[in-house]
Amino acid sequence: MAHVISIYARSSLTLTDGRVYVPQACGRRREDGMWEGWLEFVPSDGAAVLRSERETTQPNLADLEYWASGLTPVYLQGALERTLTPPAVAPRTPIVPSVYEEPAPSASAPVVEDPPVEPVLNPFAVYAKGEDLLRRQLGALSARHLRSIAVGYDLVNGADLDLQALSTAELIDLIVDAVSRRRAA
Repeated sequence: MAHVISIYARSSLTLTDGRVYVPQACGRRREDGMWEGWLEFVPSDGAAVLRSERETTQPNLADLEYWASGLTPVYLQGALERTLTPPAVAPRTPIVPSVYEEPAPSASAPVVEDPPVEPVLNPFAVYAKGEDLLRRQLGALSARHLRSIAVGYDLVNGADLDLQALSTAELIDLIVDAVSRRRAA
């Protein structure tokens, strides 16, 4: 059963068209024991009473009364405006059944070749100081730089081997083996 919690006779609200409303706070106990409050706007001309959507939910009647005691004329005016102009309802987009039973197959991203860079070290000069030193220095470089050394010093035939597919360790082995074979020849 709904209760009138407070009547705001001193805060009557006048619209631009001259209609006058007296607001009142109302509330009821819900099935879950909580109290919900709303506002009703009683017109002075005897027309239909307007009501807002739920304005608050409180744990008990005393808290609902406390809420009602703090309502200002500005809040009441805003509640009347919300009641007169409810939010627009967005049209529901119809659900279209799925056309496919699975996602599209993955398109493999094309392999982008590294832009050419100048080799940052001469593998023959470093190999002359020892294979271990060459391996350590090559290990400090990126795969991009290792590929530039392999191509720049003609250590591989680019048509026979896909350098992009090789790991860093494989590139290092390839360079050391090629330098070793050439120095032995």
